[in-house]
Amino acid sequence: MGCGRTGANLATEFESRGHTVAVIDRQGDSFRRLPSTFEGQRITGVGFDRDTLVSAGVEDAYGFAAVSDGDNSNILAARVVRETYGVDNVVARIADSGRAAVYSRLGISTVAPVPWTTSQIVSRLLPGGTDSLYADPSSGVSMRRLVVHAGWVGRRYADLESAAGARVAYAVRFGEPLLVSADTLVQDGDEAYFILLDVRRDDAMRIIGRSPEVTE
Repeated sequence: MGCGRTGANLATEFESRGHTVAVIDRQGDSFRRLPSTFEGQRITGVGFDRDTLVSAGVEDAYGFAAVSDGDNSNILAARVVRETYGVDNVVARIADSGRAAVYSRLGISTVAPVPWTTSQIVSRLLPGGTDSLYADPSSGVSMRRLVVHAGWVGRRYADLESAAGARVAYAVRFGEPLLVSADTLVQDGDEAYFILLDVRRDDAMRIIGRSPEVTE
């Protein structure tokens, strides 16, 4: 929802990766920001209106990004999509950091309106999403935000570290930073930031992104 610069960039990025995309905006002339090669739907309407959402295919959607200029519109649309249509994979752009923390507690991922918003949303919506936050080529170490498979929920982070050969630098839970201990359990909705060795990076990322039953 929203076809400003961020929305247009997101639509283009997702389509380039082979996904089917629908873009919603109140103003029909906003779609001019989309490239002429864009093949997805262009829907003029209010992003939290149910008829508009159904026209956009929300009932079969894998993910939804609310990136209009208004915090209220974004969070309302995100909540309708999540709570009415059961789309768990939802991201909303929220400028007010205080409100963003509140909505994170409701299970809605939020990002700030910064230049890297597009890459943040892409990494959070697509399967196996990852943010590369730090890399030291000379030592072969990097830090990345990785999506932990739901199968690890209820298990200790220490077990995940041992299986993956990686270390958890910290996690974000309900919008608050958390330094994990040996007994800290993975909770649904955690954002985990891992320290990885380049020589084991691909294997570690696969293990973190899979059910533990697959790796045992």
